[in-house]
Amino acid sequence: MVTRSPPAPATAECTGKATNSYPNILAGQFKLVGGTDFTQPLFTEAQSNGSGYLRLTGFTAAGLPITAPVTANLGVRAVSPQILYTKFTDRINNLGVDGIRMSDIQTAGYTSTNAHFERITPDANLQQTYLQRVQATVADIKPTFFTEWLGNNDVLGYATSGGAVASRTITPAATFTANTKLILDALVKDGAKGLVSNIPDVAGIPFFNTVGPSFRASLAAAAVPSAAPFIYTTGVLAPGQPNTRVTTAKVSDIRDAAGAGNLLLTLTASPYVSLYGRPGGKYWRDFYQQVKPSLPATYTLTQFLGPALLGGLAIDTTKNFGQDIANPFPSTLLLDGTEQTAVTNATNGFNTTLAAEANARNLALFDANAFFRSVAGNGIITNTVPNSAAYISGNLFSLDGVHPTPAATQLWRMR
Repeated sequence: MVTRSPPAPATAECTGKATNSYPNILAGQFKLVGGTDFTQPLFTEAQSNGSGYLRLTGFTAAGLPITAPVTANLGVRAVSPQILYTKFTDRINNLGVDGIRMSDIQTAGYTSTNAHFERITPDANLQQTYLQRVQATVADIKPTFFTEWLGNNDVLGYATSGGAVASRTITPAATFTANTKLILDALVKDGAKGLVSNIPDVAGIPFFNTVGPSFRASLAAAAVPSAAPFIYTTGVLAPGQPNTRVTTAKVSDIRDAAGAGNLLLTLTASPYVSLYGRPGGKYWRDFYQQVKPSLPATYTLTQFLGPALLGGLAIDTTKNFGQDIANPFPSTLLLDGTEQTAVTNATNGFNTTLAAEANARNLALFDANAFFRSVAGNGIITNTVPNSAAYISGNLFSLDGVHPTPAATQLWRMR
């Protein structure tokens, strides 16, 4: 039986996607040799789109995908003050929670910040921590086997936000180690065997390797010199805080299709790269709308863009976007070399911890990092079908460029 697993291979807990989840596939195989039923917190058919997901609606002139959220047949019971999904409080085997970090497992009241965990938590236990939920589940169902894949989000949130969001830091190594010990001790308490998966290098996923190469190609086609300036902010980007601007980078520093360049543009940069080199403030207006709910009601767009001394970002939208220090490309949409080093160092450190703690408890270890690195570099063929880390055409990553598709979970099961 599997009590701890990764979330469904998508951005949503949809009925079809959860059915194709990695632990459910494994459980189906175990059942062929005497395993028991495996219960997941699925939505009903009427709410089959669950928490929602992205759908492909077309492509830009530069060939970049256009996506839109699915909004019908959702399992949503409230949207304010926070989104809440339809409750599922029956006994379950799959405790995968979308968005959870290793650093979150001892957080009391975690249901107030993670709607996926709130969904599977009875109202009488809303202060229950994730670790306590695992401990209670192990005591209840007495599993004989489990999979554990915690840790991805301890670096992923930092990376996908470009290191620009203060609340999305990389988990401290000491916290990661202490909580890894706690969660594994809880899972093996009654003698269960299990498999621990480590953390893939997020720099190899389509979220970071799609927009940059396409942007470089479009600039080359437009005869924009590779030595043209590419000015960007680095680090935290937020109103009321000073931001650091890098003025030494060039277009050639953006990672291209051949892998040259050390700046990774995020998939979320897609709507803004075509604005490079032109006056305008579309990104900054959009950014203002995103953070507006957390700002004072009287805080205007003019203040938001205004002088740093008055709590603004000091942006002049009459200057050329990404080419002028007064209108830089935002750090929310790229991961620079320093940030990539931080992600790599943390990933390596966390993987060392996971391997050591798995070995100390005689648990199997799946080297997801090596597997994904091989796929990113060489691709993989299954049943004569080529698969790769390419966005959409590679078959292995969903439209958010981060989460795996059902085809990918089948590959993991075979590994």
